Amino acid sequence: MILKFVKIMKILSNNQLIVKISTHGAELNSINYNRKEYLWQADPVFWKRHAPILFPIVGKSWEDKNKIAGKNYMMTQHGFARDMEFVQIFDRTDEARFLLNSNEETLKKYPFPFRLEIGYRLQGNQIHVQWTVKNTGDKEMHFQIGAHPAFYFPDFDTKSVEKGFFGFNQEKDLKYILIADKGCVDTQKEYPLKLNDDHLLAINTSTFNNDALVFQNSQIKKVTLYDKNRKPYLEMQFNAPVVGLWSPAGKNAPFVCIEPWYGRCDSINFKGEFEDKDWMQHLEPRSTFTASYVIKILS
Repeated sequence: MILKFVKIMKILSNNQLIVKISTHGAELNSINYNRKEYLWQADPVFWKRHAPILFPIVGKSWEDKNKIAGKNYMMTQHGFARDMEFVQIFDRTDEARFLLNSNEETLKKYPFPFRLEIGYRLQGNQIHVQWTVKNTGDKEMHFQIGAHPAFYFPDFDTKSVEKGFFGFNQEKDLKYILIADKGCVDTQKEYPLKLNDDHLLAINTSTFNNDALVFQNSQIKKVTLYDKNRKPYLEMQFNAPVVGLWSPAGKNAPFVCIEPWYGRCDSINFKGEFEDKDWMQHLEPRSTFTASYVIKILS
């Protein structure tokens, strides 16, 4: 007998927003504002996901290996949480929370007991997302966590090279690094971000030819997506130390991702211990980590 996966969808709403969240990965599946869809609808021709949660790693590990206490554990890009079933533990018209506990399956890939909660709360035209990670084990836990929401370009036109603009809370001296090999970054090469006279970054069909733009060291706390007429469309606010901007290279995709991360893919050729990866988070036994971000619909 073949078992088919059936999504269980939670719908949140207020007088401005209708938001759908799947128990599979506790993933946002839809953001509807004034009868318009803002979240990418996962057409596999371009990318089969909406807004996956990245845990317990962000990005790629070098050769998919993570050395923990001298032993190699295999884990694919962005970890396993995005592909697991969560349990809904709080249910209200405008708020919901979802839970994933470590189990026999996760411990084979990642030998740390944990409790991961993902919360969503609507407030006017905003979606507040909160992550809570608890170390339920008796040893220090090391982990990364991040968001990967994909948003439609405003008024997308397949024939147009120009897609829109990004604006940032900081308007100068921004620098980024790039994916270099096997999904991992070259930290030895840093590039200045070139903004136009309006202090905006033009997004076009070649912006992501070299994969994601990765900004480190808490340079950015807010990213605004503008349409081609420079009208603000959507905004994300966060306190994450790293943020990635991404759209599939060479596909002329109708969406772009704004990704706050507490973590990052490996540097090329990294073969050290898991706990020594760049931007790793560390959590003492029975301790709790919390972080959040906000998606704000502007037009």
